[in-house]
Amino acid sequence: MSISSINYGSSVLGAQIRNINQQLTDLSTQLSTGKLSQNYSGMGTNEGFAIASRAQLSNIAAYTDTITNVNVNINLANTALQSLTTIRNTVQTGSATSSQDLNVNGQTVAQNTAAAQFGSMVGVLNTQSGNRYLFSGTAYDTQSVANAGDIINGTTTQAGLKQVMAERQAADLGANGMGRLVQSQPTTTSVQVAEDSPASPFGLKISAVSSNLTGATVTGPSGSPVSFSVNFGATPPNNGDKISVQFSLPDGSTEQVDLTASTATPVPVGSFAVDTGNPSAVPPVAPNPVTTATNFNTALNTAITKLANTSLVAASAVTAGDNFFNTDSSAIGAAKNNQASPPAPISGTTALSGTAPSDSISPGFSVGDSITVNGTTLSFVASGATGNQLNVTDSIQTLMSKIDQITGTSKPSAIHGGSITINTDNAATLSISGSTASATAALGALGFASSSITATQPPLRVGSSPASSATTLVNGSATTVKWYTGNDGPGSARSTAVARVDDSVTVQYGAQADEDAIRKQLQAIAVYGTFSTSPTGQYSGGAVAALSLRTTQALTPQAGQQKIEDIQTDIAMAQDTMKDATTRQTQAKAQLQTIVDQAESASPDQVASEILSLQNALQASYQTTANLAQLSLVKYL
Repeated sequence: MSISSINYGSSVLGAQIRNINQQLTDLSTQLSTGKLSQNYSGMGTNEGFAIASRAQLSNIAAYTDTITNVNVNINLANTALQSLTTIRNTVQTGSATSSQDLNVNGQTVAQNTAAAQFGSMVGVLNTQSGNRYLFSGTAYDTQSVANAGDIINGTTTQAGLKQVMAERQAADLGANGMGRLVQSQPTTTSVQVAEDSPASPFGLKISAVSSNLTGATVTGPSGSPVSFSVNFGATPPNNGDKISVQFSLPDGSTEQVDLTASTATPVPVGSFAVDTGNPSAVPPVAPNPVTTATNFNTALNTAITKLANTSLVAASAVTAGDNFFNTDSSAIGAAKNNQASPPAPISGTTALSGTAPSDSISPGFSVGDSITVNGTTLSFVASGATGNQLNVTDSIQTLMSKIDQITGTSKPSAIHGGSITINTDNAATLSISGSTASATAALGALGFASSSITATQPPLRVGSSPASSATTLVNGSATTVKWYTGNDGPGSARSTAVARVDDSVTVQYGAQADEDAIRKQLQAIAVYGTFSTSPTGQYSGGAVAALSLRTTQALTPQAGQQKIEDIQTDIAMAQDTMKDATTRQTQAKAQLQTIVDQAESASPDQVASEILSLQNALQASYQTTANLAQLSLVKYL
């Protein structure tokens, strides 16, 4: 018989050797790359988990980049806010403790410091992170605040704060420098003081008079314009008798003038001389009420003039600052007055009901009327009002309080000098309209000419020239520098910058230079640093002292009002949220990477062991092959 030769290429043994060689090649690749395979098909059944894990790892990497970028913005914003706090403390300390000595420009050292700090504050508010202005809200590519020089001094076509303050001061002081009050002696024994206009928001407003003057009759305050009078009788006031007159100022503060009857010579400051006659003379000389009235008139004129040129001037500057800076926050109506012999101007106690609006400044709301405030209906009923109802016998103040509840304003609406100011924190959403014709007419009687009330867009300016006789404030948007140039839209400042930092987590970290805390600080510092007076004026020191006090108060954080620290807390919460997200993502990243590694990575020890085993098998196969190659018939037999 014949024996066929061994065909290595086609033998089972040859195939086995080639297979071992291939496995050795694959294992060598795994050992050098650390991967099970160079293509997905070779990864095995767990590769689907690895692919899903890689997608999640990619998301985590994107979130990490976002968190890094947001943290940069927040850290810069926090540094800026901390600078604002430092500026606030510096100016506040100066206004509270510095000397009131005036330099040649009519300012104190503290005011000069405030002017410099105002420029610094504007620079801080224009902080950028990359190409993003941090305090512009959604208008991140727009400078947050106008240039400091333009804000204070204006441009060639628009007025700055300095001009607005000057106009307001002229309007508040009036032509006679007495705060728009008219003082007269209608009879030889009586003295009268009256406001010059029932609807004017300017000057001093008479709010109360109290007296224990013996032999004198005090009438008022009452009437339109509001006035009071003091009539001296034959019996002279006693030494030490006093009369007190309380005035409301444009910034909402009150001041009181006290005058004491005196028989001393010389007459003490804050007193008026009483003519007691001379009962011991022969014949006896009776007390002269005409002389006493004249002395009282002179003393009252001096006291009012001093008040007007000190506290009123300071209050006027503060109010002008509010007119200039506090934009997009209110709707203003001046109550109409069409009667030949008008009643007192509208006030918080004025009833909602009344005669027809065309005949009186009473609003004239009737049973069945309703108005809509930001989508909420307020109905007027005869009595027993509940929820969003008002009794027609309720007061204007009750109506304003209801409106404030709906709008959620942080600054209560108010009535001053016959003018109604409805405040809102979001001018873009304010809408008040009458649902019935009579309700619309009643709103008109309150001074709101439009059928739908929306927040005006201040700055507000004195409404006519000369300012000393003006009786209205008007919208000055077209003629006044707009100090805040960032986002004006609705919604919270924080929501103007939102970032997703996890699959189901977002953070809000936006900021706006017109937020209450920032705006009020900028406003107070600007007013304080801009105000100046005559360095040698009789009342200059008192005016600066009154403004310094108001500046100190304005820069003192108040409970219930936003503070710079509140903004810092908000963005710190965003950082805490991102920190928590980072912690979770770090843990998830480790777990996901483990899944990928288990599915795709080759263990060096295991691969080395398998290589050794295959090398042994290959060695045995080669030995077997060698032995078979030497096989012959002789050896076989």
